Amino acid sequence: MDEKRRKFLGYTGLAMGALASSFASNISASPARDGGGPVSTTVDPCALDDLYAEALDEGGRLVVYAGGDSPNGHEPLENAYRARFPGLDIRIVTDLSKYHDVRIDRQRALGRLECDVAHLQTLHDFDRWKSEGALLPFKPSAWDAIEPSYKDPDGHFVAVDVFAFANVFNIDAIAEQDAPRDAIDYLAPSLRNRLTLVYPHDDDALLLHYAYLEEDHGQRYVKRLLEQNIKWRRGTELAAADVGAGRAAATFGVAGPLQSPENARSRFLLPRNDRFVSWPQTGAIFAQARHKAAARLYMSWLLDKQVVIDRAFQWPPRMDVPVPGGYDPLDAYRTSHDDFRNFMSDRSLVESLKRRFKRLIGPVRGPNPTGVHGLYVA
Repeated sequence: MDEKRRKFLGYTGLAMGALASSFASNISASPARDGGGPVSTTVDPCALDDLYAEALDEGGRLVVYAGGDSPNGHEPLENAYRARFPGLDIRIVTDLSKYHDVRIDRQRALGRLECDVAHLQTLHDFDRWKSEGALLPFKPSAWDAIEPSYKDPDGHFVAVDVFAFANVFNIDAIAEQDAPRDAIDYLAPSLRNRLTLVYPHDDDALLLHYAYLEEDHGQRYVKRLLEQNIKWRRGTELAAADVGAGRAAATFGVAGPLQSPENARSRFLLPRNDRFVSWPQTGAIFAQARHKAAARLYMSWLLDKQVVIDRAFQWPPRMDVPVPGGYDPLDAYRTSHDDFRNFMSDRSLVESLKRRFKRLIGPVRGPNPTGVHGLYVA
């Protein structure tokens, strides 16, 4: 038996049954989405084993750039990967997607790309990177189970999560039946001095939400909202944390778990009537990746059916995984990820709206919430 195979078998024995306990496991028994055709139920274990062996032989290292606004926000995912694949190391650097994409482009121009994989909010980047030949095509075994609109037909990129921004309220401050859900609700006199919100000109998904607000409720809406004496935050995690800790009664334009933990003091609510923003958080492997086998393993594992279930937060990218909390598939609601994709592709519109809301609200204040700085960050 050669050394590579001996090492692989040894690590496999250590990894039996391992997935990090930090993943959420309280999954609703809501009906699975109709895939409209044959659906792969899980990643072929043999395929994972082969990729695992190749990743070990390659050196066992992987660097991922992940979009988010929470410091080390993907640490549970790092721990789960290491537990499942002993002998492999991973660093997932969480930073705002709008910083990661610039970082990636600068590194590519210098000829030394640090990350092997990125999963980001900036959907327009993936189309551009594909056209530039910057992405490595790869279709994991779960490919047929992924919602078609969440993936590139040529295999250059695919959703790893599906997120939506809506409302979060504190259950000790407001009864659920009285919680604000539509834009007009946030103008109630009872909510003055009790709201925390995120700067829309600091997050493109939130920027689209504010564009919806003005389209549906008039350009005076934001000026009326400002009369509520808002506490402005940089980063959706900080706004959600304010509500969870009781420092604010409610917020909108943030994500939250569809299945709330039992001890949570806040709840996520969709609007009753208004539109809301959703998008597939999209991942890809770079052609310049130094750890291609580990990158293929990571993307295959991340889209494994059980891993998708265990990581349940909002809507799954797979059609054969139930939506947590008894929610319907996203297409049952007033939201469109195509809206977001088209919005992100119109950079002149995006920049114009940023300037508008900067004039209305003021400049973004506060440090980068992730604390990540510099060009090479792993």
